[in-house]
Amino acid sequence: MKKRGFVYIMANRRYGVLYIGVTSNLAARVTAHREGRGGQFTSKYNTKLLVYFEEYPTISEAIVREKAMKAWQRMWKITVIEQMNPSWDDLYLRLNG
Repeated sequence: MKKRGFVYIMANRRYGVLYIGVTSNLAARVTAHREGRGGQFTSKYNTKLLVYFEEYPTISEAIVREKAMKAWQRMWKITVIEQMNPSWDDLYLRLNG
């Protein structure tokens, strides 16, 4: 059975620093970011808010999407966040709520 995948965007505040990542377990990965175990970039810039995510049937599809999104202009990333999450709410609370 293939693992599903998620592309996600973390932020430190509305219109702040953005981090795009990919994972097969979104709740666990975001928890790691929030606890400072997500990586050097997210720890340095305090990107603890999950502001956007997409789910894919396989991790390989999610990786393709992540690479594409990382090449986007910043404004495109902000636009996609605001289409899903106009008030930049912390979606982590919905994952575990």
